[in-house]
Amino acid sequence: GGEEAGYYQGQAADGTGEGAQLVCLGGADTNTENVDEAQGILVRSANMHEMQFSEKLLAVARAGAGVNNIPLTSCADQGIVVFNTPGANANSVMELALCGMLLGSRDIVGGINWVQSIKGSPDIAKIVEKGKSQFAGNELRGKKLGIIGLGAIGGPLANRSRKLGMDVYGCDPHISVDAAWHLDRHIQKVNEREEIFRTCDIITLHVPLLPTTKHMINAETLAMMKDGVIILNFARDALVDDDAMAEALASRKVKCYVTDFPNEKSANMPGCIAIPHLGASTEESEDNCAKMAVREMMDYLENGNITNSVNFPNLDMGVCRTAGRIAILHKNIPNTLSAFTTAMAAENINIDGLMNKSRGEYAYTMLDLDHTPSEHAVEQLKKINGVIRVRVIR
Repeated sequence: GGEEAGYYQGQAADGTGEGAQLVCLGGADTNTENVDEAQGILVRSANMHEMQFSEKLLAVARAGAGVNNIPLTSCADQGIVVFNTPGANANSVMELALCGMLLGSRDIVGGINWVQSIKGSPDIAKIVEKGKSQFAGNELRGKKLGIIGLGAIGGPLANRSRKLGMDVYGCDPHISVDAAWHLDRHIQKVNEREEIFRTCDIITLHVPLLPTTKHMINAETLAMMKDGVIILNFARDALVDDDAMAEALASRKVKCYVTDFPNEKSANMPGCIAIPHLGASTEESEDNCAKMAVREMMDYLENGNITNSVNFPNLDMGVCRTAGRIAILHKNIPNTLSAFTTAMAAENINIDGLMNKSRGEYAYTMLDLDHTPSEHAVEQLKKINGVIRVRVIR
């Protein structure tokens, strides 16, 4: 709705209930069914790895956090900025993690399944009262909760858990200043996740999948934990070594493993509650992701600003207040900036404002100019070594 309506006209049905999988933007206020005419593409889970992109495509925005369905490097090499929407689904995932703690602490799933098995009995009320003790569990109040990763999901989860009366321990060596400011002052911050492994009754993971985090829950780290620990994984499947988890469940080292990522192993583990990847599956979450993706796309197409890109650096110069603005996607190589300014000087163009940032082998530069650049000036910029795309914003 609102100003976003021209870019993203509702959520087109795709047969899966997840909303539009691919929306092609033909311009600032039109959609197109022809991907070769698109300036921007909004995508959910459609696989784009086999797609051929035209020179007209400027950006791809993923309505969600994961971008493994998008060819990031080839997009960067073609001057296509890829966005994602971190944090837009955070509340939905956080709420499901709270639910996961209750499911793991009290045998709610087992109790529900048992009721279904006896629902045909005329004496079901008496049977329930007699047999319910087999599903008794524990309260969350007073338990020690360890949260690894205190970002958009882990931070709010820590605060909510404190209100439930839990003793909360948090570990995040890369926590942002903003995230730290929003944490309840009673949350105990620890420097090493091993302290959480040794201390906590319930451990929940909220970190990205990196070489340093893959299989962080393994035979060695499980051995550090309390007997009867509950482990929650609403982040990434491969954070947990499934074989080690299966052994820990069988020995009752782990009381319950709750995961939002069922696979051929975890779905068959006794003691594992496998949820069908429902973390972000709420109407509110899908709507928030779509709107955030549209806003990022709008700001880039209209102003050249990049926010939450996964293949180019973020850079924001606001709305252009000068006569002209040029945006340049280029390789991160020496002397590029001096080549840009020299090219503008040769055209007798004064640079009123300049910003440049790099990310790995790629970089982004925006120039605010005292008058609209000529086609010749733009062509001169395109000839500079390492330049991928030059775009006149104004």
